Amino acid sequence: MGSELLRIAEGFSIVAEGLRGLAKAEGGTKEKAVKAQKQEQPEKAEVQQESPATLEGIRALMAQKTQEGKSKEIKELLQKYGAAKLSAVKPEDYPALMREAQVL
Repeated sequence: MGSELLRIAEGFSIVAEGLRGLAKAEGGTKEKAVKAQKQEQPEKAEVQQESPATLEGIRALMAQKTQEGKSKEIKELLQKYGAAKLSAVKPEDYPALMREAQVL
């Protein structure tokens, strides 16, 4: 049950991050971003692809992939970027890492 709640919380975090990005892009209020979000209602995978590659977003994606049984692939991917853990990955590698993790 705890892991399911964590997954839900991570999903909400990704959606919130997308809403913040919309609000900044529009230069408007949170209300505009909320309206835009309600109109489009993208799937969870679409939100991940559209959101900027942040440490939190990558962590959520990797947690999802781990729960899908892809722990070995995640470890190999981190090693490809010269890191034993996510916090050791260079921020400039985040976009590429996120793209590769999404296709696992």
